[in-house]
Amino acid sequence: MVRPVRSGEWEAVRELRLAALRDPVAALAFVESYEEAAARPDAFWRERAEGGSEDRGTWIRQFVAEAADGRWVGTATVLVERPGEGPAPFGEVTEAQTDVVGVYVRPEARGSGLVDALLRTAVEWSWAQEPPVGRVRLFVNEDNGRAEAVYRRSGFVPTGGRADTLGSGEARDLEYELRR
Repeated sequence: MVRPVRSGEWEAVRELRLAALRDPVAALAFVESYEEAAARPDAFWRERAEGGSEDRGTWIRQFVAEAADGRWVGTATVLVERPGEGPAPFGEVTEAQTDVVGVYVRPEARGSGLVDALLRTAVEWSWAQEPPVGRVRLFVNEDNGRAEAVYRRSGFVPTGGRADTLGSGEARDLEYELRR
């Protein structure tokens, strides 16, 4: 089952994020390190869960995939971006769009179609925004072929754009988009 997080689920949000950051590909896919995230206080995780929750969040939505036993096995977060409004973490915003970030599926759940369900949910939520957004965007590191294949399979296409989302000084992240 894929669903939005709830504001009180901060401990599960923290646990899943830390698990994602332990993944060998995390250095390519995530902006922060495990050590940075693990050092954050509980208040940070409470605010993060609340900000991305269905009951409190407005411009961020974090979705989680729950196994039959209730364990969280995957996640994806969507950020709404509009020209001249709010934060723009990945450069200037020239049109209403969403960014898909923080995509992660635990190793034991990979190959099950779970990432496809997370992306479908993220895209459906994006298209339901009012006022409407014209595209869903994401970035993938040029060395992360596995993720690139997943995004292409889900209909995302490369734009030719590049970014330095990790702050390394090199634009190694490829921009992909899905348009209405």
